[in-house]
Amino acid sequence: MSDIEKPSTYHSQDGQASIEGLPPDPDAHLSQAEKDEIDRKLVWKLDWILIPWLCILYLLAFLDRTNIGNAKVAHLTDDLHLKLPEQYNESLTIFFISYSVFEPLTNILLKKLRPSIFIPVIMILWGAAMTGTGFVYNYSGLMAARWFLGLAEAGLFPGINYYLSCWYKRSEFGVRAAIFFSAAALSGSFGGLLAAAIELMDGIGGRPGWAWIFILEGLLTVVFAVLSFWMVHDFPDQARFLSDVDRIRVVRRLKLDQQSSAEHEEWKMSYLIAGLKDWKMWLGMVIYMGCDMPLYAFSLFLPSIIQELGWSTSTVKSQLLSVPPYAAAAVLTVAIGFIADRTRQRGLCNIVVSAVGIAGFVMLLASTDPRVKYAGTFLGALGIYPCISNTISWMANNIEGVYKRGVVLGFVIGWGNLNGVVSSNIYFNGPRYLEGHGVMVAYMTLFLLGGSLLMTTLLRIENNKRLQGKRDYRAEGKTLKEIEALGDNKPDFIYTV
Repeated sequence: MSDIEKPSTYHSQDGQASIEGLPPDPDAHLSQAEKDEIDRKLVWKLDWILIPWLCILYLLAFLDRTNIGNAKVAHLTDDLHLKLPEQYNESLTIFFISYSVFEPLTNILLKKLRPSIFIPVIMILWGAAMTGTGFVYNYSGLMAARWFLGLAEAGLFPGINYYLSCWYKRSEFGVRAAIFFSAAALSGSFGGLLAAAIELMDGIGGRPGWAWIFILEGLLTVVFAVLSFWMVHDFPDQARFLSDVDRIRVVRRLKLDQQSSAEHEEWKMSYLIAGLKDWKMWLGMVIYMGCDMPLYAFSLFLPSIIQELGWSTSTVKSQLLSVPPYAAAAVLTVAIGFIADRTRQRGLCNIVVSAVGIAGFVMLLASTDPRVKYAGTFLGALGIYPCISNTISWMANNIEGVYKRGVVLGFVIGWGNLNGVVSSNIYFNGPRYLEGHGVMVAYMTLFLLGGSLLMTTLLRIENNKRLQGKRDYRAEGKTLKEIEALGDNKPDFIYTV
């Protein structure tokens, strides 16, 4: 049953007339088939204008935060005389500290400053930090560069997921979020290929190959940041590429999906309090840490893990062997996004996919055969990447209210990224990396798999109570505006399980 199909004691018979703030239908004179065709073309237009550019931006962001793994293979640690593994791991850790501390604040800034200003500005800042990393000469310089990189990048991932949730219906959001996040997996493939090519510049301008990885990728980010002042669009009520009629259509389809994403709300402290009091936020933080820590550990250390397989002493070959697992993960990420949107079974998708990833890391733990371990990296990637976008979509689907959703996504993603501190410090005992793989299995089993089981069970129990009318008392004696303000606590709001 969809979210607007449940009978309600306080909605009018047509299901539309009593929705607060619903604008008149500009297509009321058309047949249902004609309306469906207009809606299909509108969504297609949104997809082509919004999604491709945002994918490029996230590809650049993930490339810039994880290319230090490629730089390590290209002798970064030797040239900077880092104490291994302590100082290298500390340079990874400091990124996640600044990234996580500032992340919960960024969605509020995004809403206040507008996406077309906020996103390009933070891109210029992190592009500058990335370029500067190519000119560091010691441990202190590397630590400073990584701190500012984390601070500047903090707003992009939660910001864009929040931004997309304000454009699409809940049944459409998952596959778009998956396509967007697949850019992270593609950045792993692209990063390996790019690093292998850039390393050939070793010695040019007196800089080593690893330095050119940072310099060229940072400059590329700045170029795309400048273009983003024109290519990134604002929220539906301000987007310039929409006609007045299309803007009404976007607002209507969100309203009919029981979303206030198109509302022009003003920030109030009550939105923060509402998020903090919502159990779904805290359990979502547990689930997300179960896939986000493994994501960063995998991305940062895959080149080193492959190098330790002993197949080749060639740095370039190690970079290239890291490409296929990422490519496979990108394909499955989009597939899971599509399946979860169609079935609305996001919890079940998390459970099945995480089991695949757990099997992969058990293979890495148990085997000494390089072929088995390389196969394990494929299963590991397949079990991590789809769960990131699926978990974010799951949380966005089940939190209603513009600012409340922004707050919740900020906390969920921020807490997940703070666990990047763990990811930076578990792979230190090669070539088996038993401690690292063991922690990955524990995180994915307890937090990702276990948390998803608990979340889907609790949501199903709550949905049954709402369908049985046991939550209708929340709407009694309230005006339509007061009922709308209940957000996901409305009696007829049915959770995605």
